[in-house]
Amino acid sequence: MEYKLTTPLKKEDISKLNAGDVVYLSGTIFTARDEAHARVLEMAEEKKEVPFDLEGAVIYHCGPLMQNKEEKWEVVAAGPTTSARMSKMTPQLLEKHKVLALIGKGGMANVTEALKNRCVYLAFTGGCAALAAISIEKVIKVHWLDLGMPEAVWELHVDNFGPLVVGIDSHNNDMFLEISKKAKAAYSKIE
Repeated sequence: MEYKLTTPLKKEDISKLNAGDVVYLSGTIFTARDEAHARVLEMAEEKKEVPFDLEGAVIYHCGPLMQNKEEKWEVVAAGPTTSARMSKMTPQLLEKHKVLALIGKGGMANVTEALKNRCVYLAFTGGCAALAAISIEKVIKVHWLDLGMPEAVWELHVDNFGPLVVGIDSHNNDMFLEISKKAKAAYSKIE
């Protein structure tokens, strides 16, 4: 199935998605890599509010390349980064905030249970930084630029951002895990 969704997402948006479905997003998404995840969790521990709204939010594992033209940020490239780096922090993030979708590349280890009934993982093909940039209409705001350009949180307005494949749905289905199991089974028959 193919879906066009608008952020902020609602539970019913993600509950209809199944592993393997294709999604295009419009609305606001937030980039966040390792350092941004760590800061969000640190702020939650200190009972401080983050300066952006994560209710129904989509977090894009991305360290974009930006250019500042005439006091206005423009996206040069915004391809996905490897999501596995954020796997360890994801369960805590989802406990503290109502993030409903994560976007990245390569899948995530040991998060399927944390995503159950709460969030989906959307895979974006690596090497498509220019394609991603085309779907980003504007930079709304940048948060935590002190972390550096790739680690800052970029609040982006997107239109038909994708194609994104549901890699892990909210029903405990992990496409990456299933493909890995099938590959191992096929390989064991060859030996």
